Amino acid sequence: MTMLILLLVVVGLGYRCTTPEDRARFLETAAVTLKDVRRIASKKHLESQPFRDALKSRSAWVFVTPALIALNVFLYVSMLRGQGALGDPETIVSWGGNFGPRTTNGEWWRLVFSMFLNTGFFQLMINMASLAQIGMILERVVGRAAFASVYFAAGIFGSLLSLSSYPVNVSAGPSAAIFGLYGLLAAVLLWGFINRRPAPDTDAEIVDEICGPLLTIPMMVVKRLAPAAFLFLLYNLFNESIGAGAELAGMLVGGVAGSVLAKGTSEAESPAPRVAATMAVVAVIALATAVPLRGIADIRPEMANIVDVETRTAKNYQTAVEQFQKGRLTAEGLAQTIDRNILPELAKTDARIKSLSHVPTEHQQFVTDAEEYLRLRTQSWLLRAEGLRRTNTVTLRKVTKTERESDESWRIRAESQYRGNMVTLGKAESAERASLSALERIKTVDVK
Repeated sequence: MTMLILLLVVVGLGYRCTTPEDRARFLETAAVTLKDVRRIASKKHLESQPFRDALKSRSAWVFVTPALIALNVFLYVSMLRGQGALGDPETIVSWGGNFGPRTTNGEWWRLVFSMFLNTGFFQLMINMASLAQIGMILERVVGRAAFASVYFAAGIFGSLLSLSSYPVNVSAGPSAAIFGLYGLLAAVLLWGFINRRPAPDTDAEIVDEICGPLLTIPMMVVKRLAPAAFLFLLYNLFNESIGAGAELAGMLVGGVAGSVLAKGTSEAESPAPRVAATMAVVAVIALATAVPLRGIADIRPEMANIVDVETRTAKNYQTAVEQFQKGRLTAEGLAQTIDRNILPELAKTDARIKSLSHVPTEHQQFVTDAEEYLRLRTQSWLLRAEGLRRTNTVTLRKVTKTERESDESWRIRAESQYRGNMVTLGKAESAERASLSALERIKTVDVK
């Protein structure tokens, strides 16, 4: 509204500050400029019309591109209406995002499903605009089967590379698959250049070249694709939804597979046997890439279990201390609570941590902190149990006041035991503080 008011003010001032002759001259200039714009647009439309007719003569309708766009939009709207923030990694994982510990432990479908998840409106618009522009052309040039195969192959390889490079990061988005289509476009243009004929001289020859038996993508069409391609590339340089390495892998897959599938597409669509053979080779390579990634450990449940064990054992001990303070439990009983209820829990948890394998490099430090916590916490409980038993021994030795006064040596031993007991309990407190410090570091583990 502010801009509209400002525009009206500027127009009003311009009208008041000009003579009728100036205004007439301005309107005449504007009319001529508008005619030129219309003429240029009409000319470009006429120049590209033969190519459009040639595309429609090969395939009247496109189905794969609209279906891919519709699926992306549907999932984006569903995520918006669902629970959780759209950009939250946990939300993305719940909708099928690519996350190493989940994907490589039996949920390989995430390699494909994550290709249709967009985490922002601008990302969705950029990706879908690029997909629509390039897809409407390539699907008709190379055929639906080849087009869809390259799209999924590039997307899957992008997801695999993202897993290999950043196994604990959540990745999602169709950018690698769309980069693969640009690789396919490059292959189509390369084959068109190789099979080019002598440059036509007349308009009739130009039309004959486009509409004739050889279907090639004119340079003017490539130029029109350039702005959207540049915007797509620029956006994804700064967008970390899947990673630049994964996107480059998608483009390489599209280019390599396209160099096989695009051969002869100036005459006809890529034949089904060639598409099947190419995708079979791609599938074998993808499988060979995926096998070493199997079983990436998800340490988050184990870290959460450690926090739960600390809370539960501390609560159990506090309950026993309250019983001790009320005289319902002896110091030996407190020590037995540690031996029977707490130490076995820590030992079981330590065994689970030691059994972890294929831990990602990014999470190795958390495992180290967990091992340090369990070592120090076990040490603190052992020292506390030892201190309690020493206290119990001293207490039991206090038989009568007469004996205590007459037995000087016993008093000295009791004082020595008491001091030793305080030292032991002090060591227990120190080990406990160190273990809880490691526990705080464990709590920070998360996905990105």
